[in-house]
Formats: sequence, structure tokens, C-alpha cells
Amino acid sequence: MRDATAPITTRDAILDATDRLLARSGYKKMTIDDLAREVGIGKGSVYLHFDSKQEIALSHIDRIVDRLKTSLHATVYSKAGPEKKLRKMLTDRVLLRLDSVQHYTQSLNELLAQVRPQLLERRKKYFEEEARMFGMVLAEGKAAGVFRLKDPVETGRTLIDATNALLPYSLSAWELGERSEIEKKTNNVADLLLNGLLKH
Repeated sequence: MRDATAPITTRDAILDATDRLLARSGYKKMTIDDLAREVGIGKGSVYLHFDSKQEIALSHIDRIVDRLKTSLHATVYSKAGPEKKLRKMLTDRVLLRLDSVQHYTQSLNELLAQVRPQLLERRKKYFEEEARMFGMVLAEGKAAGVFRLKDPVETGRTLIDATNALLPYSLSAWELGERSEIEKKTNNVADLLLNGLLKH
């Protein structure tokens, strides 16, 4: 999340406006003119920061993932035990994404249809970075005798695959449902995954 005391950049203001416009009118109806008006800048100023509407949407998604990575990183280096860290990371990777887009679920499918090829490439990178952070906690738990596993990073990739089905980008607006329902499903998946890793 952006530091509230730091001055907002024009780029951040454009991405904040993107979030509001996606919630209000969706990707197709959002125009560069709308964004400029929402921010209070000229249309040319938007193009100083972004080449196209598609790049703005992808940068908006990148920013959501950056916020998630900041949260995961904080958990990796927290003082909690490996089991608590892993549970928090599993639930955060689903719920933080959900919280970032739930207010425009009606336009989510439309947005994803427009940026899907580029997003799929980016997702590989996102998921690999997340898997490496999971791998750090798994290695810590393995060394402490808490987890039973062979390769921490490969197991991290498996945990990413196992929770991907619950991500907003994998679900339709109807399937997203209520946050409490997604949270319950995420906790159930986390329980199942942790039980498979813990030494009994």
C-alpha cells in the first residue's frame, strides 16, 4: 500500500483514477479522456506515463500484485513460526487480491478479456516470485522440523497452483460471491495444504 505521508505521483493518481473508473463504468467505457478528467490533468500528461489504456490496466494489476508481494515479504520476515507464516501467506494471496477488485466485479471479466494475453505472461512472473517467497518459509519450516517436504521452491509452486483456483482472476463475477465465502474456502484449502506438509 502507498505510504499515506508520501506525496502522490501523477502515475499513482492515474492508477487510483483507473481503479475508480473501473468500478464505475468498466474497462470498455473508460477512456483516456475520462482518466485525465478524473485526475485533473491534460490527456497528453496521461500519455507521458502510459502508452495505452491497456498498459494502464496492466499497470493497475501490477500495483495490486506489488502490494501483495509487500505483504508476503513482511510475513516471510516476521517473527511468527513457519506454520503461522504459511497460513497467512496462503490466505493473503487470495484475499488481498479479492479485496483489491471486489468493488468492480461486474467489469472484471471484461477487463481480463481485453488484457488476457499480456496478463498471462505477467502472471507467470507474479506466481514465480510468490513461489520463491513461499519457498523461503517452507525451507525455514523444513529446517525447524515442522514441515515434511523435498524441494521448498517446488512445493511453493504447488501451493500457488493449489490456491490459484480461488483468485479473482480465475473466477467469474458470479463465482466470486461474498468475501466471507471466499475466506472460508481459502481457509479450508490452507488447512488441507498445511495438514499435508506438517510432520505428525
